[in-house]
Amino acid sequence: MKQIKLRTTAERMEAGKALRQKCSRLSQGKVILGQGKRNIVSLIEASNKGRLEPLVPIRHGRMLQSAFAYFRGTALIQAHDLKGTPSSGINVHACGDCHLMNFGGFATPERNLVFDINDFDETLPAPFEWDIKRLSASFVIAARWRGFRSRQAREIAVAAVSSYRESMRTRAGTGVLEAWYSRITLEDLREFAGHDPNVTGQIKKKIAEARKQTHEHVYNRITAPPKRGMPHIIDQPPLLYHVDKSLINDQVIKAFFKRYRETLAEERRMLFDRYKAVDVALKVVGVGSVGTRCFVALLLAAPDDPLFLQIKEARPSVLERYTGHKPVAHNGQRVVIGQRLMQSASDIFLGWSRGPRGRDFYVRQLRDMKIAPDVETQTPQLMGMYAKFCGLALARAHDKAGDAAMIAGYLGSIDHFDEAIGDYAVAYADQVERDYDTFVKAVRSGRLKSDLSPSRLATALR
Repeated sequence: MKQIKLRTTAERMEAGKALRQKCSRLSQGKVILGQGKRNIVSLIEASNKGRLEPLVPIRHGRMLQSAFAYFRGTALIQAHDLKGTPSSGINVHACGDCHLMNFGGFATPERNLVFDINDFDETLPAPFEWDIKRLSASFVIAARWRGFRSRQAREIAVAAVSSYRESMRTRAGTGVLEAWYSRITLEDLREFAGHDPNVTGQIKKKIAEARKQTHEHVYNRITAPPKRGMPHIIDQPPLLYHVDKSLINDQVIKAFFKRYRETLAEERRMLFDRYKAVDVALKVVGVGSVGTRCFVALLLAAPDDPLFLQIKEARPSVLERYTGHKPVAHNGQRVVIGQRLMQSASDIFLGWSRGPRGRDFYVRQLRDMKIAPDVETQTPQLMGMYAKFCGLALARAHDKAGDAAMIAGYLGSIDHFDEAIGDYAVAYADQVERDYDTFVKAVRSGRLKSDLSPSRLATALR
């Protein structure tokens, strides 16, 4: 057998360290807009193309609520801005929309609660710094929205980066399989938080909430008992409603799920076959996803045994044009593969399919003991700890989908990178606030339509 040359961990770390010569760690905080020429209104209009036109004003209305909400809906703009910023040259399979609201808790197939990234609509290979920069900026913007002091906002962002760097250095010495087996449980977070009663109390509260987020809970909340035949999803327009039967009928649903079924492992096909689809409705979700075609499907194994699946349109990643990545054959498959690659454990019903008009979709459970952060109520202390949790989870994901030793070698043992990204996060937050003002003016002028009436708009922006 031909002799194979493998690099040791120390050699890979040294190779990462050598990359500082062409891209110093301090340089990471100096360039905010890699592409200076930009028109954020035109970029927002470009991101609206292909969306359901009646829902676009709802999207804009949600983005108007704050600079933080605007930031959540503009992954495309930051992807544009990151192109040309300093990069070590180390690529990973990136999340692509790595802001603080896209982390949370959920149940593994073994019914254990873990903390991880939970949104992969924009996933694609990209520089590892891009995820870190979007995450750190999101903390500064959220902290300002909450009214925290400037120093606190920057410290929270730096805490996320420091947690990432320190975790990556620890992970550099472990094996590849260890990265794939690794997961962060909520008990791990409680131990990481130490004896802080505020943090541990919040984690305990969230665990209790998660136990209630079941299919039975959703069933009782969004369905009506049958007068005749099967139960059905209750229309709650404009956020949850049935579409015209000429567009989605029983034949279309059957064909869609037949294609989806083929993307599941054989044993999970057998599980899926226990359920029958009885109703499908369009559901408006999130901020950045508003206007895309997102459906909720009710399936039953028995009259009192429901399964809710979310069927979400998968559009090309916002990173595609800025990384030079070739268009993929199926964007639903792209999302699913990225999720399986980066998450420590993924939904057993995760799969993909194509709609009758050629649009790509991915499928997952609607809710499965999911936990979202309560940013609205977080104190600076709680947000700082949450930032550390996100740094841990991102390091775990990049370790699984990249080379921890190379990244750790580049980052080093001192805080040069942390502080540089802190500078970037503050400066980019300033840019986002300026962009938000431009966005508000575009809505007020009528160029961008909003679902908010003039009086509601004035109240929202007061």
